[in-house]
Amino acid sequence: MKIGVLGTGMVGTTIANKLIQLGHHVTMGSRNPDNETAAGWAKANGVNASQGTFTDAAMFSELIIICTKGEATLEVIRMVGQDAFGEKVVVDVSNPLDVSAGTPSLLICNTDSLGEHVQKALPHARVVKTLNTVNCDIMVDPAKAGHPTMLLCGNDADAKNLVVAMLEDFGWTDIADLGDIKAARGMEMLVTAWLSLLPVIGHPRFGFKIVGG
Repeated sequence: MKIGVLGTGMVGTTIANKLIQLGHHVTMGSRNPDNETAAGWAKANGVNASQGTFTDAAMFSELIIICTKGEATLEVIRMVGQDAFGEKVVVDVSNPLDVSAGTPSLLICNTDSLGEHVQKALPHARVVKTLNTVNCDIMVDPAKAGHPTMLLCGNDADAKNLVVAMLEDFGWTDIADLGDIKAARGMEMLVTAWLSLLPVIGHPRFGFKIVGG
């Protein structure tokens, strides 16, 4: 499959590397066509890896994964434009975190979510929210965290089925579908709990697990 990864940071690079290992063709997108990080990544990963602008990565891919910082996600979507996304499956991994004051806080919460804003900005695309509740290395190797539960939500059942298959390829064995895109509110608020737990646990190799009798 041709997959576009929007973002050149740790999350984007980690997911792109895993997708290459799984045999997909991956285009890493960034603001500038000559981004050094993206160019270096593409050169290191062979014929199935390419790089370009955010628009290139969205336009020439069948599946798009948004790995930008949450504060930049909607700006990137506006920059690219709706046409490049079309009716494709768009996986939103980003979190609406504001770190300007030192202590991270949510820019959007309670009665709204970044996932919902992404869907509104891309009314024809099929947005699925997932992978936002764990560290980037756990996203592609959940065994490192003892196989926690991965949550996802979105309005389109077929899109969610496609994303579940991708998660299973990443190694996820416990996946919970929370329903439509409004469930992104709770998923994004879990990130504040994750950040509070980080200094207590002392490392980022953990996640949340749904248990019951």
